[in-house]
Amino acid sequence: MRTAEVLNFPTRPLPGPLQDRMAELAALLQRATPSEGVHATSIAGLCAIRFSTPGIELDPLVHHPALCVIAQGSKHVMLRDELYAYDASRYLVFSVDLPISSRIVHASPMQPYLCLRMDIDPAEVADLLLRASPAPAQATGARRGLRLAGTTAEMLDAVLRLARLVEAPDDAPLLAPLARQEILFRILKGPEGAQLTHIGLGNTPAFRVAKAIAWLKAHYRMPLRVEELAAQVHMSVSSLHHHFRTVTAMSPLQYQKQLRLQEARRLLLSGGLDAARVAHAVGYESRSQFSREYARCFGAPPSRDMQRLRERIA
Repeated sequence: MRTAEVLNFPTRPLPGPLQDRMAELAALLQRATPSEGVHATSIAGLCAIRFSTPGIELDPLVHHPALCVIAQGSKHVMLRDELYAYDASRYLVFSVDLPISSRIVHASPMQPYLCLRMDIDPAEVADLLLRASPAPAQATGARRGLRLAGTTAEMLDAVLRLARLVEAPDDAPLLAPLARQEILFRILKGPEGAQLTHIGLGNTPAFRVAKAIAWLKAHYRMPLRVEELAAQVHMSVSSLHHHFRTVTAMSPLQYQKQLRLQEARRLLLSGGLDAARVAHAVGYESRSQFSREYARCFGAPPSRDMQRLRERIA
């Protein structure tokens, strides 16, 4: 991982009652993960994650809006040059799609890293905001689309209710949506819920940035004209740059570059195209520029990176 600004969030031991509940969540996740990696559960949009080796650098990806709760172990997440360190004492919320890389920090075969991930649908947030009384407090202006917040008893109880339903398939269809709504409400009422509130409300700078991100994801192969993107989301160019960087820690052009390079890596790993054809497929006109930017992003040029990845998979 690149050298980064480490965002220090002091770790505080969980109180005894929370430790007991976190141990229950870890046991549930252990049973839901028969092997290493990310496992979809029987509840739509809910995944259980397990890794047993410390120091593993996970493949860069564009992380969609989600709540991530660690039950055991710890992890570093990097957004451009910012490093977010978190564990069971705090949870992580993605309010928009963000290109990130990450590393498992604390894990072992006896005590693996265990995490629950719940996808967040902005439409579900908007519906909840319409029905919330009183409405969650809002902060002024856009904020970073990746936020940490301290784990509370109320949040952990709601997460546990949802996790238990993985082993109660007869109850899950009725009760899982209710548990999801409570979790979202806890996020919105928490100290880091303002950005998610802005995304759900619409007609805010953060909402327009989310629309710009959606446009970039759909058109990342095309040459980017920031003036046209700003017009698409009804912002001035200067306002788009300011708020986009506030939410994502990068400019629209840098964000598009991340999308292109991650898709290029996926295409190369599939083995169907060579580097020149992949470069063209993701929107690069110059193969040399593609190779330089690929190496800067992934630490090695395409051919060497593919060799390293295939050796790791083998």
